[in-house]
Amino acid sequence: MKLYSGDLSPYSARVRMQIYAKGITDISLERPANFGTPKFREDFPIGRIPVLDIDGDMMPESEVIAEYLEEIYPEPSMLGATPRETAHIRTIARIGDVYLMNNMFMLSAQSRAKTRNEGIVELLGGQVVRNIKALDKLIGTDGFACSGRVTMADCALVPALFMVENVLPSTGLENPIPKRANVAAYWAAIQQNEHAAKTLVELHRGLEERRELIRSGAFEKMMAAAAAAHAAAEA
Repeated sequence: MKLYSGDLSPYSARVRMQIYAKGITDISLERPANFGTPKFREDFPIGRIPVLDIDGDMMPESEVIAEYLEEIYPEPSMLGATPRETAHIRTIARIGDVYLMNNMFMLSAQSRAKTRNEGIVELLGGQVVRNIKALDKLIGTDGFACSGRVTMADCALVPALFMVENVLPSTGLENPIPKRANVAAYWAAIQQNEHAAKTLVELHRGLEERRELIRSGAFEKMMAAAAAAHAAAEA
């Protein structure tokens, strides 16, 4: 199998951390050469990474991929010992994936906008702050999201909190993590975990590469070229 991934993609990072934590060695990681082009969207209609290539059968969506990997590589388990424990793990993972990561993904464009849309920042940023508060009441207090070990919840939270800490302030909003004691303690602890640390190195590397492209003006040119190509393809 092959995982089409990218360093800065938080959704890809979620699956990569799962692969590292489960010790899976027979999945190669690649960035698709045609990512962001009309050909990529033609091949992968959702147009996002990660995509899991299973001998030519392409599986999109990070949560679907994560669940699939859990089924075919059941050990070590990253779900619960009981159905109720598994439900709690999935709840925390959903908060990371949907309530935090998705809002940050949509908000990230405002971090590089010449003129920010304050309405978008207030709406999406407000959701992030509100959901960090909710997470503070649900998260574990022993250094893991829940269950006292690395689970799929941690895999979703690590890239989500990375985005909150590193991208939210660039939209003019304060990082809410330090104000929530349980989330702040978890975030400090989980970064010491080897699998989280490896994933964070990749995320930081991707962020620095992106920032350099923005500083040089290359990213704006790439986005304009991609938009023109997609418009031509639609026409």
